[in-house]
Amino acid sequence: MNITFLKQLPAKADDVSNFNDSKGFVLTIGNFDGLHLGHQAMLKQTIELATANNLATAVMVFEPMPKEYFSPKTAPARLMNLAETKFVFSRFSHIDKGVDQLFVVDFDEAFRSLSAHEFADMLENQLNVKAVVLGDDFRFGHDRAGNSEFLKQYGFFVESLSTVKDIKQNHERISSTRIRTLLAKGDLDKASELLGRDYEMIGEVQHGDKIGRTLDFPTANVALNRIQPALHGVFAVDVQILDEFGHVVENGWEQVGESSINGEQKVGIRGLAPNSLFGTANIGIRPAVNDLVDRLDWRLEVHFPEFKADLYGKILKVRFLYYLHGERKYDGLEALKAGIKQDVIDLLAWRKEQS
Repeated sequence: MNITFLKQLPAKADDVSNFNDSKGFVLTIGNFDGLHLGHQAMLKQTIELATANNLATAVMVFEPMPKEYFSPKTAPARLMNLAETKFVFSRFSHIDKGVDQLFVVDFDEAFRSLSAHEFADMLENQLNVKAVVLGDDFRFGHDRAGNSEFLKQYGFFVESLSTVKDIKQNHERISSTRIRTLLAKGDLDKASELLGRDYEMIGEVQHGDKIGRTLDFPTANVALNRIQPALHGVFAVDVQILDEFGHVVENGWEQVGESSINGEQKVGIRGLAPNSLFGTANIGIRPAVNDLVDRLDWRLEVHFPEFKADLYGKILKVRFLYYLHGERKYDGLEALKAGIKQDVIDLLAWRKEQS
């Protein structure tokens, strides 16, 4: 799957060669936050249309999402940041006749100012789009005049999917909003059903305030790269190391262990997925250590029992397996330390039951 950021494209259609030399695309457009089963139905329809007409398949997403651009403080929690979006679409593209091209739109003032006609011009002249697959409620252009009918009048073949938003699981509609609600409650099993996979996050290990090591529970501070995460609390996770291309590093934890701190090698506890390590994770605002003014300082911190290594700069994929409880506010650091100790004991007991 190729990934192209819209600002990499030249301003004039006459300068375009990469896409105009291609056989053309069937394009579907949307936020696709979570790429849940409803989104996957839209992708499958897009792939089928492209296959029938000997065209390539393309998806257009927005970064930031429009609601985040217009109202960042009230925008819904992101299910996937950009790294996760690329990873999940790449995995989807591995199926037979999958996604060929991912267009990432830099949603800024210049883009939001495009009229519906200018947007259609861009699709035809710059991206070589031949056909479009849209949900029936999709609108575009600063004048909101763009919809399926507009694109038909412009000259595109348009397939409008009025049924995608009504795809249901156990008589309940599948939507990103519903998945956010499930994750916020810690209902990982039902969220996984609607996603068609376990919920995951991807981020680089960054330097934090290093409080965990003073409590005898050092953690990897995994960058969230979103305004607000969709879940919070204490979880059992398994974690894989990714390379710069987003591929899981085979035997990645063994490689890291060979350069462990102070020459002390600790192998950790095997995760449930191949090439993964078991961890205990806290995701939230850390009420036990943060002042009220810092309550929007969301963190994903992962502790790896029986493992010690320098992980700074590593890209980790964190898969959420089991919800223990919501984030708690402890009365001081000693109480926090005791609480973390008990969480680790409980989550290790859960891991042992999975063997």
